[in-house]
Parts: sequence; C-alpha cells; structure tokens
Amino acid sequence: MFDRFSTVGRCAAIFAAASLLPVAVADAASRDKRFFQSVAGVWKGPGEIVAGKYKGTKFTCNLTGLPAEGKETGLKLDGTCRVGVFSQPMSAIISQAGSSYKGQFLDGAGGKGLDIVSGTVTGNRAVMGINRNKLNGAMVARLEQDDAMNITISVKVEDRMIPVIGLKLNRQATAMAETADSE
Repeated sequence: MFDRFSTVGRCAAIFAAASLLPVAVADAASRDKRFFQSVAGVWKGPGEIVAGKYKGTKFTCNLTGLPAEGKETGLKLDGTCRVGVFSQPMSAIISQAGSSYKGQFLDGAGGKGLDIVSGTVTGNRAVMGINRNKLNGAMVARLEQDDAMNITISVKVEDRMIPVIGLKLNRQATAMAETADSE
C-alpha cells in the first residue's frame, strides 16, 4: 500500500510540475520581451578596442534601438560608430528563435558582419553568441541602470573568451518617445 501511495504521489507531483511548465516558459518569454523593451531607445557613448591589431582605438557610437513589433521578442538597432572623422554605419537585428536567439550585425557573416547564432536573457543582461567563419564569440549587454548600458564583445581563443571591444552607452531618449515624435 505504501509503495502504491508513493507512486501516486510522485505522479501527482510530476503532473503538477508539468502543468506549471507552460506558465514558466510564458513568464520567461515575457521577461525577455521586457528586457528588450527596456533597452529600446537612443544611446550614445564611447568605446574602445581592447585587444588585437587595433588595440587602443577609441570610437563613439550613436545608436537607436526599437523593440520587435507585436508578439515578437527582440530588437532592431541602427546608428553609426565614429573614429575621428570616419563614420561606420551600425545595425543589428536580434529576434527570438524558440528558446534562443538569432540575427545579424550589419549584413551578417555572409557579408562584412557577424551572425547571431544563440542567446539568452537573464535579468538585466543579454548574452548573444556570435559567429563569422571560424571566429566564435559572445556579445554581452548589461543594463546597469535605466540610462546606462555596458557592452562587451569577446572572441573565443582556444578555450578562453578574450574581450576585444568595450562600449559604455548612456540613454539619450526612449524609443517610444522618438516614435511618438515622428508621427
């Protein structure tokens, strides 16, 4: 009798846990969406290449991020980064793909950019796996406050991640205010 009760109890516990799983998945999806909505806006700030051939090169970026529309989760980013008198267009599209993320920087790995091949969002931090040919790495964006964000891009060398670019952005305006102004 005791063994049968244990089996019924275990089955009930498994059923209860399974019934909560869709709620947990939906809650995680809404947390991810909230993160991307919170980083939408106009951002400006300095960056520096901290490793490699161009180590020590300083630049400034002006970027505008818009959250994905409708039920989609992600971000579309456009703007420029400038070194001295030279300016480079910057763009990125990040979108949820199942429980991960996909997208591209610039025109993707097939062009002059990078592919986003994976990603997770945890609290105030998003980590995106990036790839270009044999180069693998990660981009980590951490929202420090509502108006400050740090971005680090690292590449994998052997079995270590080496930071190569650091960027400190400050919010200039929210994307929602910019969208309302343009209508």
